[in-house]
Amino acid sequence: MAERLAMPKSWHLESKPHKFCPGCGHGIVLKILGEVIDELEIQDRMVFGVDIGCSLLAWDFFDVDTVQTHHGRTNPVMVGLKRANPELLPIAYMGDGGGYAIGSQHLVNSAFRNEKIMAIVVNNCNYGMTGGQMSPTTLPGQKTETSPYGRDPKETGNPTLGPEMVAAIASPGAYVARATVSNTKQLKRFMKKAVENQVAGNGFSFLEVISSCPTNWRTNAKQTWAFMEEDMANYFKTGELRTPDENKEG
Repeated sequence: MAERLAMPKSWHLESKPHKFCPGCGHGIVLKILGEVIDELEIQDRMVFGVDIGCSLLAWDFFDVDTVQTHHGRTNPVMVGLKRANPELLPIAYMGDGGGYAIGSQHLVNSAFRNEKIMAIVVNNCNYGMTGGQMSPTTLPGQKTETSPYGRDPKETGNPTLGPEMVAAIASPGAYVARATVSNTKQLKRFMKKAVENQVAGNGFSFLEVISSCPTNWRTNAKQTWAFMEEDMANYFKTGELRTPDENKEG
């Protein structure tokens, strides 16, 4: 039998459909994260932690060690794994509820202590899995199941600006940025820099990603894109808020 020709590595890549609603941004975020993992060849060192909520649907998306945590506890679980085995590259994956509501204390402490893990918060301005209730990032005036007349900042405060908060308290070596699924080139650039910061062992890496939720927003394709690129982008400014180079002393 003739010797089988070796195929390019890219031919061997496997894929699978995601389990998220049509139009959801989680699939885009995860696809780009997967591309970065492959390009940096760090699959064997990866530990992927998923929070309760829509993010838990990614529990079997990657061929890497994966753990599902209690709601809001993904960051401390990843911190524990990193401290137990510093060679690991733990990534905590959560929504705006897990990151900024029930898990906010863990996010703050991880940033204060400059824990050498990476955290990704997918921000779609609502609690997606449980029916679209108001979340910490729901915009002023935005209608949800628990704010049917629109969010009133006088009653519930203003939307949480997670990267700005983390950038203000983070230590030297941290990487903090916000990207959006509507600009995949920027998203991949920031994602790769955040992961590379972990590989280098510099410090805490934090990436918020503006994402879509047409099911709970009750929007069509045009309205969904407009809400992300206009309403959300006007409040949640994309860009790098802190990089290790900026943190260097001297």
